[in-house]
Amino acid sequence: MAKSKTTASASTYTLTDKAFTFLRNYINNPSPVGFESSGQKLWLNYISPLVDTTFVDPYGTAVGVINPKAEFKVVIEAHADEISWFVNYITPEGLIYLKRNGGVDHVIAPGQRVFIHGKKGPVKAVFGWPAIHTRLHNPDAKDPSPKVENLFLDSGARNKKEVEDLGIHIGAVVTYQDGFDELANDYYIGRAFDNRVGGFMIAEVARLLKENKKTLPYGLYIVNAVQEEIGLRGAEMIARRIKPNVAIITDVTHDTYTPMINKIIEGDVACGKGPSLAYGPAVHNKLLSLVQDVAEKNSIPVQLRTVSRSTGTDTDSFAYANDGCPSVLISIPLRYMHTTVEMLHKSDIEQTIRLMYETVLTLTPKTNLSYL
Repeated sequence: MAKSKTTASASTYTLTDKAFTFLRNYINNPSPVGFESSGQKLWLNYISPLVDTTFVDPYGTAVGVINPKAEFKVVIEAHADEISWFVNYITPEGLIYLKRNGGVDHVIAPGQRVFIHGKKGPVKAVFGWPAIHTRLHNPDAKDPSPKVENLFLDSGARNKKEVEDLGIHIGAVVTYQDGFDELANDYYIGRAFDNRVGGFMIAEVARLLKENKKTLPYGLYIVNAVQEEIGLRGAEMIARRIKPNVAIITDVTHDTYTPMINKIIEGDVACGKGPSLAYGPAVHNKLLSLVQDVAEKNSIPVQLRTVSRSTGTDTDSFAYANDGCPSVLISIPLRYMHTTVEMLHKSDIEQTIRLMYETVLTLTPKTNLSYL
């Protein structure tokens, strides 16, 4: 892939071959909820040369720190986990029934190929589904819809013992096989852009700071949190540990220009038109205004939307942690969330990285973020 360049006011952002290789490998690597360790190792290997120190909390949230001794602390954060399934029941005939691990979409499951991560390593399997002939030619049966209770995996084993001999066990986690690919007009697709693209982007902010030899007047904590998909749990734990003064959260949001999405409810957001900024109770108004000013000053296009009650992202955990932490959400537009073909645009990745980078350079311990 040819290198691409985007000029920022303070530096030139370049998606290097090394960065692109990391992005592809990171998206392809399985990191299901509660089992994020292999992805976190990849991320730490990439970010470690770019920061002063790193640490991992007891549940797996990984953190790179610049200026770890500084009293004032700023967080830039993404989440590392992806939706998946758990093996829940194995029939005498060797078929495998599942439970959700996070907000996995049962509708897309039939016909998908998966990996079952068992005690002997990944095992290939498929979501079986009766052929259309058998469904439609049975006059006594209604054509079934996919549900958790009627979805099953077939690994090729002929009985329960053969399943167990493959290393598959109750509680083994299951991920889809589909990985990173490129489409026309600078679109990328992947299984887990929600939200490992965020982990990539915050790592690239660290790279820009390192390569441009920037000195920050505070401690910067680059946080790749676990267990967001089941209730923002990783962010909840790490926010209490770090006790940041400011938090900049990145996640994905819906591109509302595809069918069956209501713009009246979800807002007007499209891939290729820049990062999306959200208004909502957890989003600190002054910090949001600062980010908007940074975007305008640096000619970074942004899209605006609103959220009701909560953002549904790790922003909520940071905003309401400890004594309250001024927090802002910078989202990247995404199509087909929680499927195997999550789609986003290359330019949005570049612009989101630029916006976070320039915001980090603008903040100081003296930035006025008081409520009144």
